[in-house]
Parts: sequence; C-alpha cells; structure tokens
Amino acid sequence: MSNRLAIIGLSLLAGFSSRTALAQTGLNGQTTIPTTAVPFLRISPDARSGGMGDVGLAISPDANAQYWNVAKIPFTDKKFGISATYTPWLKDLVPDIFLAYLSAYAKFGENNNQAISGSLRYFSLGDINYTDINATPVGTGKPREFSVDLGYSRKLSDYLSVGLTGRYIHSAIATGLSGQQGTDYKPGSTASADMGVYYNKTKEITEYRSSTWSFGAALTNLGGKISYNSTRKDFIPLNLGIGAAYTYQVDEYNKFTIAADLNKLLVPAPTDTSTSGTPAYDMHSDMGVVEGMFKSFGDPAGMKRIDMSIGAEYWYQNQFAVRAGYFYESPSNGDRQYFTCGLGVRYNIFNLNFSYLVPSGSGINRNPLSNTLRFSLMFEFDKLGKQEASE
Repeated sequence: MSNRLAIIGLSLLAGFSSRTALAQTGLNGQTTIPTTAVPFLRISPDARSGGMGDVGLAISPDANAQYWNVAKIPFTDKKFGISATYTPWLKDLVPDIFLAYLSAYAKFGENNNQAISGSLRYFSLGDINYTDINATPVGTGKPREFSVDLGYSRKLSDYLSVGLTGRYIHSAIATGLSGQQGTDYKPGSTASADMGVYYNKTKEITEYRSSTWSFGAALTNLGGKISYNSTRKDFIPLNLGIGAAYTYQVDEYNKFTIAADLNKLLVPAPTDTSTSGTPAYDMHSDMGVVEGMFKSFGDPAGMKRIDMSIGAEYWYQNQFAVRAGYFYESPSNGDRQYFTCGLGVRYNIFNLNFSYLVPSGSGINRNPLSNTLRFSLMFEFDKLGKQEASE
C-alpha cells in the first residue's frame, strides 16, 4: 500500500470508534465528531469493567482503579495489589494488534489511608510494510504506543478520598517513514495528569446484610498536545467522567451491584469550513488545551456528546461473579452501541476475570473488540512474602 494508505489504515486501527473516520460531516460551520491523537488511552484495559459495559468510576476498587479513578485505591480491601490484562484488537481481521496493561498499588500510612500506584499501558499495532505510489517497498514500520503512570491517593475521611496521577505518553505510529519522500515525521511525546474523587458509605442492616452507595468522578488525560511533525499539534483524549454504584449484600453468600457511568470527551470537534461543497476541516491545531476544553461544552451537539455505560455484577460467596452491561453512544458522536458479559473467579489472593463484547455493527462502526475474549489476572494481598488465608 502507499504511504498515505498506510497512515489512514493506522489511524483507523488506532481509533477505537468511528470518530477517526469523521463519519458525521456538516456544512457551513457545522461540527463533526471530535478526534484525538493516542486514542488508546481511552481503551478500557480492565476485563471486569469490560464485562459490565465499561463502567468503572464508582464500582468497588481493585488494582485496575489506576485506570478508572485513582482515588478509589485507599478503599481497597487489601494492602497490596497487582493486575495484568491482555486485550486482542481487531482480532477478526489481524492477529498481531493488542493492548497490554500492568498496574499495581501499595497502601501505607495510618490505618492504610494512603496509597501509591502505577501502571504501564502498551499498544502494539503489528508490523506494516510501506510502499510508495509505484508499489516500491520503502521500509517496514512497527507502530507502537505506550504510557507510564504514577499515582498518589489518600482518604480525607472514612467515606471520602482523592487522588492524582502523572503520566508520560509516547506514540510512534508511523515508524519507518521518517525521512521518506521529504516527510518530517517524528514520534510524539507528551505528559498528562488525572484527578479523581471517590465517596463510599456502607449501611449495616443485619449481621450479613448491608447496602453501599458509592460515587466517583475523574478528569483524565489533562495535559499538553502531541505532535508528529513540525506543522501540527493534536489534542489527547481529555475526558470527564462521573459514576455511581449501588451494592446490596443480600446475605452471607449473595451480593449484587448495579452501576452507571457518564463520560464526555473535552475536545473540540473539527469544524467544517467548506463554502463550495468541497470538505474543508478546521482541526483547531492552534487552539490551546484549556480553550479547547471550554469549546467542547459549547458544541452544538450538546448532550449528544456524552457516552453512557450501565452494568451489573453478581457475586456468590465472594468467589464466583457473573456480569453484564450495555454501552451507548449517540449516532452523532460515533454510534458505538453494544452489550457485554463477563465472568470472575476469586480464590485466596488470586482473581481471574473474563469479558466478551457481543458482535455488533459493520464496517467502521464495528467495534474492534467484537467477538473478542479479554482477560485480567490479579493478585491482592495484605502481607508481602506470605500467602493469605482463604476468604
């Protein structure tokens, strides 16, 4: 394929919705679907949440809270935790694209009211053989993206906690093209931060019966733009999310959770500036991050830019879990709509979670995770070097 087709293909592979295709176009100043660089930062790397329609801001915390809402970590049941998740990408089309995620936390301080946490996210887009317009080979690319996080969180009271994460992002989506045909492509790097808040309160009803309300909010990927050449800078996926969850402990053996998240991308949509029928888009490359965030709230599409996730989880004896969920995105914002399901097993310090996204859509609207099984392996414990007793 030509260099141009290679870049288009990479952008479609990297974008996890039809946002990258600018599917919803307008005329004479109307807006299109918001687009960002490094969209892998918004791919859920957690199989537990993946089985619940991608809810995660307010559900009970574990080692993957680093991605959803770092403020949840001081409320984990254990003192230490580590989790690894593997997510195949576009499995129906190509075999070598995947997202790998590793996260960990450790609690400390008085009554373990503080925590440090970290994660590594690695997105591989396989290998690309580049050719010019005459089908002459011009090199081989190995597009890769990754981010490294370090977070701190603490309880402010028995019910409330806050957290902050710093992140380094590196994106090399067209390696092998540098210097080809006069291009000035270079890998892009930037830094960002997450801020979160979490509220959790349990009401004991009887010895084995209780109800828990929890609420969470997180501002993620607040940081500088990223650039791949000397002429343009792109927004990263700055996002505001709020969520709520309710858990009811029925008796000694049975527990139910229902949860819902709302997410809004705080990035301005490209503006169609065409006047003669020929598409022309203003990508707001010169707009600052803060200005772009406020402009996203003034989007004519308004509430249609908000994505919704709902999910449910059932635990039996805190050892076996069954999950289901639904994700909805308006047709004017990408049109992703899908059901999910999942299973979980917990034994001693060991947790294993699976999730499956029910196939839906077609073409650019087909979810890259359709017909894909992803899994998370997690260990949570109270003492280093000593096995925990069975729950």
